[in-house]
Amino acid sequence: MDAIQAVRTRRSVRRFRPDPVGRDTLEALVEEACCAPSPHGTRPWRFAVLTAAEAKRRLAERMGRRWESDLRGDNLPDEVISRRVERSHRRITGSPAVIVACLVKGVLDTYPDERRQNAEYTMGAHSLGAALQNILLGAHARGLAGFWMCAPIFCPDEARLALDLDPSWEPQAMVLLGYPAEPPPAREPRGVQSMAVFR
Repeated sequence: MDAIQAVRTRRSVRRFRPDPVGRDTLEALVEEACCAPSPHGTRPWRFAVLTAAEAKRRLAERMGRRWESDLRGDNLPDEVISRRVERSHRRITGSPAVIVACLVKGVLDTYPDERRQNAEYTMGAHSLGAALQNILLGAHARGLAGFWMCAPIFCPDEARLALDLDPSWEPQAMVLLGYPAEPPPAREPRGVQSMAVFR
């Protein structure tokens, strides 16, 4: 599969077969993530790669408790809260592999003013998104499927504690990976003119 085909045919998939994803494949995906552009070549990302059921369970439960609390604060009905949290738990624990992507600020440049320091942090976050896209495209090219979840950005401390990660790692997102349970539907094409302005 060439790069353009991978970009145009990749889809988010939420249901996977139980087949494991091999360690060699997961290592290759992390290597490909690290080919992404980053601020000043710093590569301000770290990845926690989960295949053990216990690690996935701890992550799902800790983040689920935080999300449940947030949803209660939104005054949602109990049955809606329960359904959403249980669905998230099933997705995480039912995925053969989960890659939790973290940002590390310590390698980024430092500035004496808040404006530029915030911009530096944003550049790091942008580059983490590029690294995640590399993972998704690399997975797709190998016949795997993935689903990008941003849940850790809402509860980074819970995700870090669940996985006993270094305090400098800031969980930002995760990719659920596996072989698709069924082919995803075709993507609806969108006209370029509705998405961009050309000057």
